[in-house]
Amino acid sequence: MPRQPLLRHLLALSALLVLAACGSGGSDSGSSDGGGSSTPDATPVAPGNSVSYASAPTLSGVAAVGAPLTRAAITVVDGKGQSLGSATTAVDGSYNLTLSAKSMTVPLVVQARGMDAAGVPQVLHSAVPAMSAASAAMVANVTPLSNAVVALGLGTDPAPVFAAASTNTAAFTKLGNAAAAAATFLKTLVKTQLTDLKFSNSASLDLLADGTFTANKSAQDLLVESVRVSLGTNTSSGLAQLRLGNKLLPTLAQEVLVDLPTAQTELLKTSGTPATAITSTLKATTSPTATLANLGSLDDLGAALNKLIAQAPGLDVLTASPLLSIYDVNDGHGKSDLAAKLQAYSTKNWQFGRFQTIGCADATVSGGLCNRVQVAAPISDTSGTVVDIYTDSVSYNKSSTTGSKWNLIGNGRDIAIAAYPLAFLSLGADATASSTVSPNPGVGIQVEIQAQDASGAQVLTTAQMQTPGGYSIPFAYCTQPLLCISSTPGATLLTPTGGIGDTALQQSAVGWIGSADSIAGAKYIASYTLDASTTAETRNVYLRADVLAKPANSRFPQLDGLSASAPLRSGEILTGRTLNWSAWAAANPDMRLISLRTVLSDGENAPLVTDTAVPLPPSTTLALPGLTPDAGFVATSYEVWLGAIDSSGRRYYTRYTLTP
Repeated sequence: MPRQPLLRHLLALSALLVLAACGSGGSDSGSSDGGGSSTPDATPVAPGNSVSYASAPTLSGVAAVGAPLTRAAITVVDGKGQSLGSATTAVDGSYNLTLSAKSMTVPLVVQARGMDAAGVPQVLHSAVPAMSAASAAMVANVTPLSNAVVALGLGTDPAPVFAAASTNTAAFTKLGNAAAAAATFLKTLVKTQLTDLKFSNSASLDLLADGTFTANKSAQDLLVESVRVSLGTNTSSGLAQLRLGNKLLPTLAQEVLVDLPTAQTELLKTSGTPATAITSTLKATTSPTATLANLGSLDDLGAALNKLIAQAPGLDVLTASPLLSIYDVNDGHGKSDLAAKLQAYSTKNWQFGRFQTIGCADATVSGGLCNRVQVAAPISDTSGTVVDIYTDSVSYNKSSTTGSKWNLIGNGRDIAIAAYPLAFLSLGADATASSTVSPNPGVGIQVEIQAQDASGAQVLTTAQMQTPGGYSIPFAYCTQPLLCISSTPGATLLTPTGGIGDTALQQSAVGWIGSADSIAGAKYIASYTLDASTTAETRNVYLRADVLAKPANSRFPQLDGLSASAPLRSGEILTGRTLNWSAWAAANPDMRLISLRTVLSDGENAPLVTDTAVPLPPSTTLALPGLTPDAGFVATSYEVWLGAIDSSGRRYYTRYTLTP
């Protein structure tokens, strides 16, 4: 490296060392082992070089996405890809581990794998770019913003680089050199939030190594909570892209787009201009200004709810609770449904974890104020195991006397409607790809329009979904929880297939689907009239991520142990079988299984469709219960459907087709 760039990077590393030492409460800078050892060298070690410690170094931090990543797996490697140990986060997202080696190469790179409060799988990264022998106690917080810093420093998505750490020494060296400048650049992209959160000196904000950081709605935690961060691909150039936005915008807008390879190139220069990598009109995210000022007290609601359900109240007490006084409806579920759910939690001695902000249920937001903030919280048993995911909407009232200024209100919607990027793979009973389905895998958009309430009663007969291209697709009731796509406009009752074709808009089946319909933020417009109403309604829904053109087969959920000599047999669907997907889960830590369905057809009548609840991670097994079809129903085909989501909200489905 030329002299001036090297000097610049050493000075930046030295500054980071000072911040890390102050934030972590001190270091082993002058200890003696009683044998006359000298003071450890405090000179910053340049990335790509090794550093040695007299005693075993430690690494600590917090993994959080606004709410803590509870029981997340932490893994650490050095700049040569050497594994330095692993840990599991506590209920507050904190971790602390003693590294397994005393000699290592700068920088350290950290990965956290877990599930957030909304049940979304997360794989995030952080780094310790500044190291010296004088600082044996190091800090690396892992958040979506630290992941963005690492992505900028690497010039690409960190996950595949970390997965092949031993072969990415050069990439890690560049990360170490670029990390300080990357953090500074990132803070310019979220400067509106920094102003709203009253960071008077953003230069002192350490996005990687602040030892005082906690996931408790403090200012830095709310910075993490209020920004939507994702990674994608520039559809024009094909370059890896960092995407940032205001999390409380109902449109899910991606406001700031940064091409990662271009940004990395600029960050590594002595006087680089990483802003040239911004391809969007906006150069900084907008902020939920008015709402952000109140979010600091959100966790008071969880504490108040836990106090309420710990008293083992009856349904009448729960329904009359002031915490539910303003509750109206959430996707068709009213106050009585909520009270019943809280009573079930009470009976099982389950409790709320910390709330996480996930969006805004308002149709529009004015002045940065969201009146119905969408939130999620993990529900855990006394062992700390997450057993349920609670999602709802809350509203702020500064005059509230319930014990919390935030109270449950619901999203105000009588039915749930959503659109997701979808991919589909068809396999035989032996797990080989089907040759009769083309394309295989296929892609599309899954449209979910609620058709039944919690009791299974029909609430909607027909609907239309208009695509961003202006085409309208009719839907109709099909005796399932969701409406089915109709090929006959005006139809009010359909026979379902039980497969994703009931709800999936695929270009191979619907020629009206184009590229504009498949990009993140694409707006779909649903039109419908509830069966109990005469008033027509419309609802805008937005695609959560890009539809991938060619998803890898390895991403689709698959069962362990299937082969030509050990196929999945149809008889096991009737008698029951334990299913295992641990190999797939281990290979795809940013995904989780969300659904399992069996479909039995006799070729004449409506199929027998059975959905079985899937356990939350880390569980990867399920005892599939046996089935007892009605007398006279003789199945001629059997299907098993597995559904999964990734961290961007994409849906992946795998169909196993069996023969009698």
